[in-house]
Amino acid sequence: MDNFYKIKQGLNLRLKGVAEHSISRTIEAHEYALQPTDFTGITPRIVVKEGEHVLAGTPLFVDKATERIRFVSPVSGVIKAVERGERRKVLRVVITPDAVQAYKDFGPMEPAKADAQQMVEFLSEAGLFAFLRQRPYDVIATPTDTPKAIFVSAFSKMPLAADFPFTVKGQEEDFNLGIRALSRIAKVHLGIAPEQVNTPILPIPEAEVSQFSGPNPAGNVGVHINHVSPINKGETVWTMGAEAVIFVGRLMRTGKVDFTRTIAVAGSQVEKPAYVSVKVGAAIADIVKDNLKAAEHKQRIISGNPLVGERTEEAGYLGAFATEVCVLPDGGDIDEAFGWIMPRMNQHSTSRSYFSWLLPGKSYDTDCRIKGGERHMIMSAEYEKVFPMDIYPSYLVKAILTGDIDRQEQLGIYEVAPEDFAVAEYVDSSKLELQRIVREGLDILRKENA
Repeated sequence: MDNFYKIKQGLNLRLKGVAEHSISRTIEAHEYALQPTDFTGITPRIVVKEGEHVLAGTPLFVDKATERIRFVSPVSGVIKAVERGERRKVLRVVITPDAVQAYKDFGPMEPAKADAQQMVEFLSEAGLFAFLRQRPYDVIATPTDTPKAIFVSAFSKMPLAADFPFTVKGQEEDFNLGIRALSRIAKVHLGIAPEQVNTPILPIPEAEVSQFSGPNPAGNVGVHINHVSPINKGETVWTMGAEAVIFVGRLMRTGKVDFTRTIAVAGSQVEKPAYVSVKVGAAIADIVKDNLKAAEHKQRIISGNPLVGERTEEAGYLGAFATEVCVLPDGGDIDEAFGWIMPRMNQHSTSRSYFSWLLPGKSYDTDCRIKGGERHMIMSAEYEKVFPMDIYPSYLVKAILTGDIDRQEQLGIYEVAPEDFAVAEYVDSSKLELQRIVREGLDILRKENA
């Protein structure tokens, strides 16, 4: 093993409803949709029309800026609708799937026979380049850039997150092949948890493997970048989710785009938390069908995990990067005597406001309430206690809020993504939307540097 990093700052939030290690079913949804909003930093140009028939792997839209980054259909079928919002913003392209799936054939490829440019072109043509993100700015990568490295994290410490060591079972060959393909573009850094050392995904000679132990966010790729190869101004690093690496491996082996992934359906409001096999963009209604508890109060469905996922509804669709669908109590329709000040044992607190600190291993049925209003920032170092990067998060957030770009650069904004602030947002006594603030700061900085 090349490197070992012990992360001390962070927080493990234990929630009820963790998915059991079993695949309960394979879902064939009645509808699928690809949403441009999942792919940060692109401006979509639709290249299909309603009523048109497409194969799995057919481009639905491209990025206007380059025309090279293609976003392809996860299934074969008929384009049901191109839904738009305000100012004709493209919200999603909805597809009604065929009973028997047909795939566009790109032809298999042996990674060793391709150079960096050929691999980028092949991934772009097949629509898998869209799953590569870049730092700085945490946006979809630019094909013309030359990254100094590609980072992949093979585990997550987020609450209710899918367990990649389980979901990769039986797909280790495709994962290894995907890593080999990425290594043709740039040096690959793979982050794993200590318990993954003896799993079938290793060894991978084409990647530099590092172990990370410690609490959430030890599994964040941003933490790995900060410890292994920090980003300096002018440098670019690409990242890819471990599940998307499997997509790349399948493409190399079969020549076809198969977006099937194993996701966790979890949360305290799920009747039987388990894993399901489903394609990207599947209708949420089909994923949670007959598996929600009868509840007196409102429920919240999240595409992704509770800390960084997107709020959705049963009428929504699985996000392109989501590896979980979580259902929690919403909490918006609950009234309590004395509110948050009532002493209690059944709710989590990072301070000693509640007696829950006496039960460090307990799992909680937490709802989605903020429990307090937004207020002035309190410089109490509470962010630093859960932020395991060589960055001062409190000062960086202040620099973003005040629009001080020079200060943001000095404080390391090029290295961070909104998800890196998820735990800090959870513990924030000021109730600030830190992930939104960081996203807006990155967007402004990207425009300034364009």
